Amino acid sequence: MVRMTARRTGVDREAARRSLEGLALGDAFGERWFPLFRDHGRADEEIKARVTPRELEWPWTDDTAMALALHRVLDEHGAVEQDRLASAFALTYEVDPGRGYGHGMHMLLPALLDRPQEWRTLAPGLFDGGSLGNGAAMRVAPLGARFADDLAQVARQATLSAEVTHAHPQGIAGAVAVAVAAALSVRSELTVAAVARATPEGPVRDGLTRAAELPFTTAPREAAELLGSGRRIRADDTVPFAVWTAARHRDDLTAALWSTAEGFGDTDTTCAITGGIVAARTGTGSVPAPWRERREPLP
Repeated sequence: MVRMTARRTGVDREAARRSLEGLALGDAFGERWFPLFRDHGRADEEIKARVTPRELEWPWTDDTAMALALHRVLDEHGAVEQDRLASAFALTYEVDPGRGYGHGMHMLLPALLDRPQEWRTLAPGLFDGGSLGNGAAMRVAPLGARFADDLAQVARQATLSAEVTHAHPQGIAGAVAVAVAAALSVRSELTVAAVARATPEGPVRDGLTRAAELPFTTAPREAAELLGSGRRIRADDTVPFAVWTAARHRDDLTAALWSTAEGFGDTDTTCAITGGIVAARTGTGSVPAPWRERREPLP
């Protein structure tokens, strides 16, 4: 089992910021490969040839917008305050609802603007039992990096952060898995098997267990076909592949993002997850300068 006791004490704000920067970079980079910007054939050729997207501006999406809201709440309160987080998500949505939010968030977040405490009844009502999408997973890596000293705390805080929008147990499991992966990345202990052992039972954990058995010599496209790459926008269809590519390139953020993009699917989200995990350890300083210059700045 993953060791669930702290090696040190305290909160690692620097690791959290590194993870946030990597998450935003992965989000903006991954978004470049959607058909809105280039057709599938061209995207496939450019990814294989490692051609940096030529757009001079790389905006990030709702993945980063929600990660920023969670990051601010943690900075202000030191832990997840769920009503405050619901309010932060709703305000973030109100400022720019065109960031690429999923259908469930278009239903939920406007309703929380004046009544943030009602997430307790509204979130479980989404999709008859709560969302099991990848939204709670895509935003949570900086939380895992922040509390990396204590994996039990990582799992608790990830659960609290997920429940506000993703009440389904597998939506929560996806968040726990990504947060634990980011924490293990900070600790230089990242393996897919360790993440699987720390993830609640169910399809997300099952996918991670399959991923742990997949050799790193496997081509990312093949891995994506076996594990899923977010096409169904579910946590179990997204998290295993993103954690696998992060572990495959745990010391090389650039390689990790290219490999994740090879899987296509929901590339902004898979790259955001992978970027947040790997950068929690490496930061973004080693990626090509144009990537950092073109990515939309963070507040």
